[in-house]
Amino acid sequence: MRTLDYTAVKADTASKVINNLNQLLADLQVHYTNLRNLHWNIKGHGFFVLHAKYEEMYDDIAAKVDEVAERILQLGGTPEHKFSAYLSTSAISEIDVTETGDAGLDYLLSSTRTLIAAERETLSSASAGGDEVTVAMMSDYLREQEKTVWMLVAYGTVK
Repeated sequence: MRTLDYTAVKADTASKVINNLNQLLADLQVHYTNLRNLHWNIKGHGFFVLHAKYEEMYDDIAAKVDEVAERILQLGGTPEHKFSAYLSTSAISEIDVTETGDAGLDYLLSSTRTLIAAERETLSSASAGGDEVTVAMMSDYLREQEKTVWMLVAYGTVK
């Protein structure tokens, strides 16, 4: 038997949510790599704070990548695993070496906006189909990221 036979998530719901989650997975993977870039290459004012924060952020994204991939598997799908597919699918683009705090903050706000949109889309599909587990996961991600946006905006306005 399949997992869905036990969880009672309908196949059509699972299919829509799997597609949304694979999109989110691509976005998260590219974002993770960009965060590593920011962490490695930050220079100047704010180095100590941002270097540590970027590491905290990419550790968090690594955990989310695993959670999203495992949720895809629970729904009977196969998580995308090729970086070439991530790059062609992701709504987040690779960034060049980014050394300044302001450029890093601009990137973070932009990419977080993209992630929030993907999570809201996933939440909507999951909610419409009664997939409460994915709804809860996306709600948790959204709560965290909206708080992060507030903090980034507050940090960026302090000069």
